[in-house]
Amino acid sequence: MIVDLAPRFLTWDDVDPARQAFDGASVARTVRSLGPARRVPTRPDVRFGDPTMAAWVSGEAESWADAMSFALVEHYGRWSVGWRWAHDEGDFDGGPVGNWCCPRDSITTPEETLARVEAALREWREWLETLAGWFEAYPLDLCAVEDQRILWERAARNLILQVVDRTGCGSGWHGHCRQVLTWFLDRWGVARDTARGLVDKAIGGRFRSWTGPDTVVVDDVAEQLALSLRPGDGETRADSPAQDHVQHWLAVRASVAWGEIPDSGADGPVVPLRDGAAEDIRAFDGAIDPARAEGLLSALEMLRSDAARGARLDHALLSRWQQHVLGTPQPPPFRASPAFAKGGRERYGIGPDTAARFDTCLAESASGTGRPLGLTARAARAYLDVCFFHPFDDGNARSAFLALVFVLAREGVALDGVGLLRRVTFEAGDPQDPLILVRYINIHLDETRRRAADATGSAPRS
Repeated sequence: MIVDLAPRFLTWDDVDPARQAFDGASVARTVRSLGPARRVPTRPDVRFGDPTMAAWVSGEAESWADAMSFALVEHYGRWSVGWRWAHDEGDFDGGPVGNWCCPRDSITTPEETLARVEAALREWREWLETLAGWFEAYPLDLCAVEDQRILWERAARNLILQVVDRTGCGSGWHGHCRQVLTWFLDRWGVARDTARGLVDKAIGGRFRSWTGPDTVVVDDVAEQLALSLRPGDGETRADSPAQDHVQHWLAVRASVAWGEIPDSGADGPVVPLRDGAAEDIRAFDGAIDPARAEGLLSALEMLRSDAARGARLDHALLSRWQQHVLGTPQPPPFRASPAFAKGGRERYGIGPDTAARFDTCLAESASGTGRPLGLTARAARAYLDVCFFHPFDDGNARSAFLALVFVLAREGVALDGVGLLRRVTFEAGDPQDPLILVRYINIHLDETRRRAADATGSAPRS
């Protein structure tokens, strides 16, 4: 599972300053022009340990920070999500940024908060430019690695020490260290997956949180990494442009043991204390753009009406909702050409039967079709069907979320929170991702039932 707004999944192609334009002088103006800048949440005047503060942090404050990341990515590109990668136990654990910590500590007054965002973004960009400078200081050739091993080793040692100094060796610092070493190998032609494997093997679990590595360990990791490189490590760097991730998903879809996945939907309908989907839309999408939130809320209202009448889930139904999501004059059609996502790493092909196969898959979200499956498994599968058939030219993540909510609503289930179900993305060919998504839905559903039972004084069904 890849979290869209989490910097630890960034590749060197994502962050390479040579590929990403940036004007540091205009950052303040740009940040203040974004939708979230006009809706900085009001910090409650209570102690840190007060439940009101905890609820504010996990709800409004974190949604606002996510919305700001989303808006920055829309403007600058995916590299910018690193602005929240704080030292120690901040938003993402073990990063190189000192000007931002987390919503609880960093969101104060609007002016102070936006100033921290600006400073953190500049700091992150400066760090990327520093790394790029170190990479270019060692212009290495993988084909000549036998003659350059001492240079590869020296570069790796220097980069480890740079990360040690920048992160302060707090919680999780070694995750960013692995990433930087992988970026370095990637920059000089090592295939990305190969680079990750070589780095992990060289480190061998010897880097620890809250502990700086001693000189002997640093030297050995650098030496082992340099010795492990081979000229052929660059041969598989590029993915074939002919890959079709719709087919990858269909293969995974057929292989997952859906019927064996625990199902928290088996206990029947549940009415939450609050509308988690609507609240998240207001907090996250509303901070980005009120019109975006209004469109999603209109679609949400429509899908619940459709669920109440037991409508069949298909592209035509999704398209009616998507008209509100995108604000188009007509329901958008199924895409007519291949689509791309994740910075071009996934390609979704198109054929004469793609739309029909999509409808066939969506039809299986109803109970009593095909092999009997639990509600949460069917909801997760419909979500992923939308993600990987990628039916629309825009807004597919929002469409996938609405499909999930619809499948639950059609059987009388709603959630009081959706934090684990939005602003995430999954890999088409990863057989573990469906299991993760079902688990997330089950977590939210169990919590919804528990809180509803607590409020009424009845015991939740088991």
